[in-house]
Amino acid sequence: MELSCGVGGSAAAPPGPGPPPAAAAAPPMEGEEYESLPSGASLGTHMMAGAVAGIMEHTVMYPVDSVKTRMQSLQPDPKAQYRTVYEALKKIVLTEGFWRPLRGINVTMLGAGPAHAMYFACYEKMKKSLSDTIQHGGNSHLANGIAGSVATLLHDAVMNPAEVVKQRMQMFNSPYKSVLACIRTVQKTEGFGAFYRSYTTQLTMNVPFQAIHFITYEFMQEQINPRREYNPRSHIVSGAIAGAVAAAATTPLDVCKTLLNTQENMALSSVNISGHLSGMVNAFKTVYQLGGISGYFRGVQARVIYQMPSTAIAWSVYEFFKYFLTKHQLEKRTSL
Repeated sequence: MELSCGVGGSAAAPPGPGPPPAAAAAPPMEGEEYESLPSGASLGTHMMAGAVAGIMEHTVMYPVDSVKTRMQSLQPDPKAQYRTVYEALKKIVLTEGFWRPLRGINVTMLGAGPAHAMYFACYEKMKKSLSDTIQHGGNSHLANGIAGSVATLLHDAVMNPAEVVKQRMQMFNSPYKSVLACIRTVQKTEGFGAFYRSYTTQLTMNVPFQAIHFITYEFMQEQINPRREYNPRSHIVSGAIAGAVAAAATTPLDVCKTLLNTQENMALSSVNISGHLSGMVNAFKTVYQLGGISGYFRGVQARVIYQMPSTAIAWSVYEFFKYFLTKHQLEKRTSL
């Protein structure tokens, strides 16, 4: 859900799967391309469905996400060098304990739920208000795009601090004993701004990620689900492929984000950087200094393996909520 901006194109695309065909498509969120729930659903329903999908996306594949963070390390400890995701998971469990790959999952769950719920709350409110202004109650593509973009700013504002804490907890020999200890130490030694050093990079990453993901997902749906019906298999396959393509293409930005979040001491010292690294441009230069072109694609295998099932799960969970609520509404109208 690494959610995301309502990039243009989603509004102009064919209506998504699930009845009724007239249901408006909502912009994507971090790591996924989501469609809106039926317009008659309550705000609480939008928030609940989004929160559940977001939590599922971020937590089910969390151990692989932990491996991804370590494999993106530019100056890894000799004891934390891995060739494959399987080797990494096996080594971490055997040498650091069974639960080590899940370290930091609690802060991710705490962040993902509110972040995704806020996304939908903001999106639905702004979409309605802007559509009423632009097209007098009609469905405005411009309104959808603006609403999704603003909602993304809020979503990432909530998730970015959680990402900083999560990734520091995931690193090899992390000095932090708990999430609270990490938050207090970072706040005390680096200041509040440390939680948002990668914010612009996160937003910059989400725009191309969602654009690629959306185009790929729509293309796959046209091929395997042209009637856009509720079809869990098509949502899973399309979401997985779209997530993989988008994840691979945006790995360089994710590597830079990880460096900004973790502030690797060994890596920064090796290129004579004192203090704390900040800014996307500086991150790009530092990654190149340390690893060359190949440095931008560290952990790409883990990122793709993580993103494929994550987006597939998110799509299937969200589309189930959408289908269930739409069906319930239709049955209710029929019984009246």
